[in-house]
Amino acid sequence: MGALPPGTGLSLDRRLLRFRDGTVLAGGHPGRVITLTAQGADALDAVVRDGAGVDALATLAGRLVEAGMAHPRPGPVPATSRSIAVVVPVHDRSDALDRCLASLGSDVEVVVVDDASRDAGAVARVCTLHGARLVRRGTNGGPAAARTDGLSVTTSELVAFVDSDCTVEPDWLADIVWQFEDPEVGAVAPRVRPAHAPGPRDSRAIDRFQRAHSPLDLGSDEGEVGPDRAIRYVPTAALVVRRAAVVATGGFDTALRVGEDVDLVWRLVDAGWRVRYQPEVTVSHDEPRDWVALLARRLRYGTSAGPLAVRHPGRLAPVELRPLPTVAALSALAGRPLAAVAAVSVSAALLDRAVRDLGVPTRQAVSWSARGAGWSVFGMGRAATMLAAPGLVALATRGRRARRAAFALVVVPPVVEWVRRRPDLDLPRWVAASVADDIAYGTGVWIGCLRAGTFGPLVPALRLRQK
Repeated sequence: MGALPPGTGLSLDRRLLRFRDGTVLAGGHPGRVITLTAQGADALDAVVRDGAGVDALATLAGRLVEAGMAHPRPGPVPATSRSIAVVVPVHDRSDALDRCLASLGSDVEVVVVDDASRDAGAVARVCTLHGARLVRRGTNGGPAAARTDGLSVTTSELVAFVDSDCTVEPDWLADIVWQFEDPEVGAVAPRVRPAHAPGPRDSRAIDRFQRAHSPLDLGSDEGEVGPDRAIRYVPTAALVVRRAAVVATGGFDTALRVGEDVDLVWRLVDAGWRVRYQPEVTVSHDEPRDWVALLARRLRYGTSAGPLAVRHPGRLAPVELRPLPTVAALSALAGRPLAAVAAVSVSAALLDRAVRDLGVPTRQAVSWSARGAGWSVFGMGRAATMLAAPGLVALATRGRRARRAAFALVVVPPVVEWVRRRPDLDLPRWVAASVADDIAYGTGVWIGCLRAGTFGPLVPALRLRQK
């Protein structure tokens, strides 16, 4: 990926660490270390401090953004005006469509694609009320087919896809479009947050759970998107794309009823386009109103893993395992703390030797190694709960130590998430809901894999090279 356009602003990632008077930068995902000259570090500080455009640092800025160590900001010069249209796929849900179109307003071209609704008249009346153009499909083809039809009847440079059960904030497009000043940006996604309409009293727990655990909400940290990134994908519930990028990569795969957004994003990234996640712009999405509907949706999402694994081999592994962190994690789960400490110590010593000359203190190498072991336990637990629940039950029958390991694998991940996210839900109900959510998704993964004839999403990825 190349330099950022002159005039673009820059901010450093909140998790970025700097050593040796700011000339050594450590962070990003995958983690890496970048060294600067003293002059380069001073110039970077000046750009970030003063809010000026990157200009002379355009190449370095592009490298930092690509590494996940920094993020672009609007420059002092207003963004170029660009033509944009909004495509809204819908299948029934005319009430939700009414709210969606009302939030979009009348200042932008809106195309509604009716994907063979049973009550086509209700959809048509809502479109007329809001002045939206209506395209009707004769057969139901799913979201990918509907978005493809909507894309084909527009001519704008940029296209925003917004699902009919979403509502947007005023000026949301203006707050995103400036990103396309970078000619390498192919798509930008806002944050999709749960909308909370009044519901029955017994739905309060599910609302609280979804506020902190919606699969469409990718959190508050911005960044580059891709299969090897901290943000692996973004949903097309709300996504702004460059038409040329989508057309050049073949558009949506209309054979996919679920997972078409992941597939499109990964193909854009593979083709060299930047995809960015911009969480300060938010879109509201109607969430399931009962537990059965929520778990059914998670199961349906899980079925996408098999078809995606066929299209993107090696990218759907349930967990990535590296030698020393895995040894440490397994030792801890087996109740062997000394072995776990030894594995972390060896990992820290190897890492310390690699970064010591860069001014990185030994304590930081120890911290990185310990966190690596911790995240290995977390990943193994999530994968085991999702994909091997019967195996965990069998493990729990093999003695006290095995029961402890099975219990830790199931409970540690949701407890860690509860501590990190601080949801407005007590820990027991949070753990129960999280485990049920994982099992539902894992059931879908098994169904999708059996249908697609692949076991890729069921097999951990082994990375022999230590990081």
